[in-house]
Amino acid sequence: MNRRSFVFLAALAAFSLDAGAQSYPTKPVHMIISFTPGSSTDIVGRIVAAKLTEMWGQPVVAENRAGAGGSIGSAVVAKAEPDGYTLLVNSNAHCVNPAIYAKLPYDTLKDFSDIAPLAVQPNVLTVRPDGPYKTVADLVQAAKARPGALNIGHAGIGSGTHLTTEKFIAATGIKIVQVPFKGTPEVIAAMFSGNVDAYWAPISAAMGSIKGGKLRPLAVSTAKRSPQLPDVPTPAEAGIPGTESPLWFGLWGPAKMSPQLVAKINADVRKALADPQVRERLVNGGNETMDMSPAEFNQRVHAEIDEYSRVLKAAGIKPQ
Repeated sequence: MNRRSFVFLAALAAFSLDAGAQSYPTKPVHMIISFTPGSSTDIVGRIVAAKLTEMWGQPVVAENRAGAGGSIGSAVVAKAEPDGYTLLVNSNAHCVNPAIYAKLPYDTLKDFSDIAPLAVQPNVLTVRPDGPYKTVADLVQAAKARPGALNIGHAGIGSGTHLTTEKFIAATGIKIVQVPFKGTPEVIAAMFSGNVDAYWAPISAAMGSIKGGKLRPLAVSTAKRSPQLPDVPTPAEAGIPGTESPLWFGLWGPAKMSPQLVAKINADVRKALADPQVRERLVNGGNETMDMSPAEFNQRVHAEIDEYSRVLKAAGIKPQ
């Protein structure tokens, strides 16, 4: 093959990829949500899926594949064809898991295409309203008075709520029993039944119970107060600096997706997030929308994998 033919074929291939990306999607898109129905990841993912269905004129079919800190759903997407018809909605558990699990069924850095972030929200330290804990100090004092007597739930090993719990333990020096569940609805149910004393609950999943007086919020996990809970202190205000740990959600695809296709989906997701009705629904759930290019999102994913590895190593947690 001479050079002119090679250049022609390369240009033809690039044109074909670009044309394919612009016509995407031509059939239903399968969206794997890596946590349980009713979880914060599920709530955010389904809001975005509904808008993309409207924009694309093709169904975006959401399916919950929960377990193992989100890694079960992630494994499904890692093995899918890189054609954009199988996508993953996960929380920042995607970046936590490499520091938690020694033998993930995929390589987080090599087996995914980083497409777009979706939203970010605080976790909220919650307790039952009929309990004795009215402030973070009350809870910490009780935990120090009775080491190992209190139970704190989280949404599974490697989840964002697990990371916040580890930061809380490290910042306060308390000794408690951690109780992992498959997702947030299960933890909240355990709190109602009295089997769990506290939980750093994602605000979007816990807001209904907080407003209904079924859960008492003690602190948010972000550096700024949440507009949805303006009277609830930040970690620094509550006397536990170093516990800041926002919960965020993103969209991934299998590795080897074409850059043109990644760019197309990224642009459409950003357009969906900018829609006033979508933004209102997310904000009402305690979220702030996020806006990044694929390259910017890729940088964030890499940086947070490094950060979570450092934090969990400092907490004495080794991959298992």
